[in-house]
Amino acid sequence: MADEDLKSEIERLKAENEALKRSSSKGLSLRVSEKGALSVYGLGRFPVTLYKEQWLRLLDMTEDIRLFIKQNEAQLRSKTQQ
Repeated sequence: MADEDLKSEIERLKAENEALKRSSSKGLSLRVSEKGALSVYGLGRFPVTLYKEQWLRLLDMTEDIRLFIKQNEAQLRSKTQQ
């Protein structure tokens, strides 16, 4: 490759990298795993993956979880977003 080709390729890759960084910082994303489970990406370093029935059981507990968090606010820690 010529110098000019290498420079244009580096610029293209830099632009692609920035676009990927912007899209990943937008929030959460959902995917179906290879084994058919639902994975939530964007909460931490690794995805949270549960099967459909597990997600439904957890979602049924939404109000209980919110109440528990409220009642235990003093003991619970918050993780700052990076």
